[in-house]
Amino acid sequence: MLKVKNLVKDYEMEDTSVRALDGVSFEVNDGEIVGIMGQSGSGKTTLLKVLRGVEGFNEGEIELDGLSITPDSPDDDFRKLKGMTAIHLQRNFGLWPGSAIENIIRRLHSKRIGQEALPTKEHPDYDDLYEESMKYLKLVGLDHKAEHFSMVLSGGEKQRLLIARQLAANPNLLLLDEPATMTCPATKQEVLDTIKKVQQHTGVKVIIVSHLPEIHSYLADRVVWIEGGKVVGDGKPEPLIKEFLKKMKPDVATPELKEDKVVIKVRDLCQRYYLVRQGEVLDIEDMNIDFKKGEIVALTGPSGAGKTTLLHAMDGLIYPDDGDINFLMDDDWIDVAHYSPKRMELRRRTSIMYQEFALYPNSPIKYQLAYKLGVKGMDVLEAARKKAKELSIPEKDLDAIYRLTDIGGDKAKEELEKMGYNNDIISILFPRSSIEEVIKHAEPIFHAIRLPLSVLNSKPYQLSGGENVRAALALAMITNPEYLLLDEPFGDLDPITLREVSNALKNISKHFGTTVILISHHMDFVTEVAHRAILIDNGDITMDGDPLAVTSKLIEIGNATYMEHAMTDYAINSD
Repeated sequence: MLKVKNLVKDYEMEDTSVRALDGVSFEVNDGEIVGIMGQSGSGKTTLLKVLRGVEGFNEGEIELDGLSITPDSPDDDFRKLKGMTAIHLQRNFGLWPGSAIENIIRRLHSKRIGQEALPTKEHPDYDDLYEESMKYLKLVGLDHKAEHFSMVLSGGEKQRLLIARQLAANPNLLLLDEPATMTCPATKQEVLDTIKKVQQHTGVKVIIVSHLPEIHSYLADRVVWIEGGKVVGDGKPEPLIKEFLKKMKPDVATPELKEDKVVIKVRDLCQRYYLVRQGEVLDIEDMNIDFKKGEIVALTGPSGAGKTTLLHAMDGLIYPDDGDINFLMDDDWIDVAHYSPKRMELRRRTSIMYQEFALYPNSPIKYQLAYKLGVKGMDVLEAARKKAKELSIPEKDLDAIYRLTDIGGDKAKEELEKMGYNNDIISILFPRSSIEEVIKHAEPIFHAIRLPLSVLNSKPYQLSGGENVRAALALAMITNPEYLLLDEPFGDLDPITLREVSNALKNISKHFGTTVILISHHMDFVTEVAHRAILIDNGDITMDGDPLAVTSKLIEIGNATYMEHAMTDYAINSD
């Protein structure tokens, strides 16, 4: 049995302290699956890390099958806690290169030698380790993929292999942090059924953190609801979920399009490459789509179907093998896939958010907006061309450098180095804007997405989960772009925060006429936010039309039984 008693956890942030857990108490019985539910930033992941023994805590006690842990417990007791628990963290695919079964063999062997070294086939224990590993693979339905390389498994297969690795540690408590949130309905179903089967077969205690009500309804025996680091509910899933969803704000109506005007034309798009899967090929051939001004269009479909490939071709981060992607800019059509002197201006008018978007935690929002205005403000290109001329930077190089401002991070640095430039060339060509300019541009967008201007002086860790996401949206919209491309940046948000995002996107479409194209595996979100949804499967457009019809079809083809009653029983799509 697990007993958590009055758990308190503080984080020190510069000159202040943030309380992540505030007197958390609950129990998990043997053979029970307990769901942890709450809004983004409520302390759920912190709780799992403390229970795993990788985060210390300030007050309280953890009792797990006879082991008692307090803040003053010796290091040896914390090592015992780590040995009794296993965790799968959100968005983590921590697998070894090599075959699936070798990943399990390493885990089993580590219990004997203390590290995950792979024994040779001549090792005296190898046959026994192989046989035992196969049992774990069979338990998660991967015995037929035993010799397949881990890196070429599908997303769902990787999730199941990770679960098998955790089970190989023979834990008393299995901790799962959003194990399937970022995946399509079919993959979610596959992972959820694996968790059910594993728990029924082994009887291991399971705690699962998820933002999705339907996952708790499908899996959990009990749900613990956490808000602001405190337990505010503990009981059966259905009544608690319905109470939780009462906090959702009313749904803003989807705005009518002001004009029937095509502004993006994808013509005869072709892209072919091998997926990171066993022997599969993604083949987009002769894809044709039109997008209209002010339209919110959702791209959805199975994982690996070609959605991100299409979006990245549209945002110019990859170049297709063939075809044209033309954006209307003033009265001209500009092909983002081919160089022209006007392509930089198109990029300036396009804003992008990726899956891994993150605000800088210790930088006030106003300074982050100042950087964005410095890159994509109204007059930055003229100034950048002047500076580039002074530095003898060719126009085509400037175009390539400007593209990297949308990529950022190590990848941008690496590409700059290949071109022969230092990473600071971006700040030289595109210096940060003034705070006065930030305030002028922030007022209309902050008003549209219901974000107070006081947020400008806040750092991200001082904001709520919903404010954080809307601040990131403000960052994307601060330059009033004509096109907003979203590669599933909201995939791991709770439904209350997601409603705020949905309302914000609809207000952006209404007030600014921005054309929004987004990828999402959230069926309720797609149904709620989009004017139109496009179903992409294996590189082909298989359906294009009403969002509810498209999402219903995706649920059907994925045999996603966990979704059967979610949207109606929990009224996620109603006011």
